[in-house]
Amino acid sequence: MIIGTVVNAAAIVAGGVIGLTIARLSRGREQSDSKILESVFKAMGLSVAVLGIKMALKPHDFLSVVVCLSVGTLIGELLNIEGRVEQFGRWLKSLTGSSSGTFVDGFVATSILFCVGATAILGSFEDGLKNDPTLLYTKSIFDGISAIIFSSTMGAGVLFSAIPILIYQGILSFGASQLSFLMANDIYMNGISVAGGILVIAIGLNIMGVTKLRVGNMLPALLLIPIWDAVVIYFL
Repeated sequence: MIIGTVVNAAAIVAGGVIGLTIARLSRGREQSDSKILESVFKAMGLSVAVLGIKMALKPHDFLSVVVCLSVGTLIGELLNIEGRVEQFGRWLKSLTGSSSGTFVDGFVATSILFCVGATAILGSFEDGLKNDPTLLYTKSIFDGISAIIFSSTMGAGVLFSAIPILIYQGILSFGASQLSFLMANDIYMNGISVAGGILVIAIGLNIMGVTKLRVGNMLPALLLIPIWDAVVIYFL
């Protein structure tokens, strides 16, 4: 039922280990190597932003997304979601004894990136309802490659983003029977994709150093948008 999620988490860890190994082998070499790595890192951020744009172009009423994103961000700021995630990241850093200055940033950024998006939700549902992990296997390839690049520049925190993946996608797979209504109408998944795409764009901009948005505090929007859509379908 959750084999796809387990494989996904394993791919992140494996990619993270490969990335750390590459970074360790590159350490002490010419400065030009670090510049190349920085260029690759920014290119990855740009790719993430483009992925977010692609997700955000799904057909859906954009006004509802704006409202849910605004209200969701307000809720997230009041709950200080990103602060709590960062606190957990700092605890993991102290637990592992890591000296990386980007451990927490890597953990937060990749945890959100790997969890946000319709693919994580739809793949978890298909794994839970149909025992079909194919979509999560495909996601695992992307996440594993991403983990290689992110861990080589942001450190070991990337590996630990496998923990939120196990919890988040595991809960979705186990609870799929109760949430299967989200697959009954395209409006639900499209809404989640558009809202999630905006968050992914923000992550990409953060990675490139263009902005420093608290993307974690925007996460409640992903819960609000299907509620909004359900109200529209059944009551309006």
